[in-house]
Amino acid sequence: MTTNSSSSRPIRIGWMLGFSSVTRRQQHLIRCLGGCNNNYRYTTTLYNHPKKENKMQSVKPILEAEALSIIKSITPTLDPSRHKGQAGKIAVVGGCREYTGAPYFSAISALKIGADLSHVFCTKDAAPVIKCYSPELIVHPILEESYSVSDDEKQSRAAKVLAEVDKWMERFDCLVIGPGLGRDPYLLDCVSDIIKRARQSNVPMVIDGDGLFLVTNCLDLVSGYPLAVLTPNVNEYKRLVQKVLSGEVDDQNGPQQLLNLSKGMGGVTILRKGNSDLISNGETVRSVSIFGSPRRCGGQGDILSGSVALFLSWARQQDVESKLSMCPTMLGCIAGSILMRKAASFAFESKKRSTLTSDIIECLGKSMEALSPVN
Repeated sequence: MTTNSSSSRPIRIGWMLGFSSVTRRQQHLIRCLGGCNNNYRYTTTLYNHPKKENKMQSVKPILEAEALSIIKSITPTLDPSRHKGQAGKIAVVGGCREYTGAPYFSAISALKIGADLSHVFCTKDAAPVIKCYSPELIVHPILEESYSVSDDEKQSRAAKVLAEVDKWMERFDCLVIGPGLGRDPYLLDCVSDIIKRARQSNVPMVIDGDGLFLVTNCLDLVSGYPLAVLTPNVNEYKRLVQKVLSGEVDDQNGPQQLLNLSKGMGGVTILRKGNSDLISNGETVRSVSIFGSPRRCGGQGDILSGSVALFLSWARQQDVESKLSMCPTMLGCIAGSILMRKAASFAFESKKRSTLTSDIIECLGKSMEALSPVN
C-alpha cells in the first residue's frame, strides 16, 4: 500500500513565487487574514507577552502508573446493553488526489482502538482509493479541488459541500481536520467553512497536517475554542510560534513557550510532538515520554490524530458522568500519546528498522489491552 504524507512538503518561496499555484496560496492567505467571518474575528494583538517571572513553568511528566490510571478512567466498558455509536463516532476531513494514506491511517486507528464508526470526507479522486484500503470506513466523496470547479460554480459547490457535511455533523463526537488534505486554495476554503460550522455545533476538533497550515494562516478559525486540539510536528510548531508569538522556537524554555502559545491562541490545547510530547491548554503543561520507538516512519502523526480524537470523545462522555481530574482535551491528548507510543514500541520489538505505520496500527489493539484490559 502506497501512502504519502502531506505534512512533509516544503513551502515554496523565493524564485518560485511566480508559479500560479503559489499565487493562489497567497490569495488564499490574504482572504484568510482579511476576510474571515467576523463572528470569529480574533483580536489585533495575537499575544500579550506576560510579565517576566523568576520561575519558569515546570512540566509534570506522565509516569506509567498515572498513564494506566488515565486510560482506564476514560475508556468505556464493553457493555452488551450498549448500541452502535455509543463508543464513539469519528470523522476525518482530508484526503485528495496526492494523499490518500493519511486519512485512512487516522480513521482506521480510531476503529482499532474501539470507536464504533469512522467516516472520511475526502475529494472524489481520493474516495475510491481510500475505500479500497478498508470496507470498515464510511467514505464521503464530497470535497472539491480548484481544477474540478469553474469560477462561476465555486460558491454554489462550496455551499453543497457544507450542506452535505452539515447533515452528519450532529452525529459526530469529534472531527479530525487535515490528514492528507493538501493545500489547494478552494479546498481549504471549503474546509474553513466546515471548521466554522463544527465550532458553531460545539463539536471537538483535532487539527493536524495541512489543517495546521490552514489555521496558522487564519487563527480566527480556532482561537478561543476550548474544544480545539492542535498536534503540530517540529516544522508546524515553528510556524505557529512565529505567527502567534512573533518569535522563534525556544527549546531551552519549551514548556513555558508552549504554555504561552496556548494562551496566545485563547486556550486551545496543543500537543507538541517530539521525543517527549508536550501538552498544554494554557493552564498547565504535561509531558509524555514513556514507551516509544526510535523509528520515524511517516504516518505516525495520523495514528496519533485518530487516537486523540477518540480518547477526547470518550473523556467528554466520562466527564458528564463523573467529574474528571483534567479537562477532556488534555486527557485525550495524554491518552492518545501514551497509546501511540505503546503501539510503536510493540511494533519496533518485532520489525525493528522495517517498522511501518501499518505495523503500528496492527499493535493498537494489543497496546490497548495492555493498558486497559477488558474485564
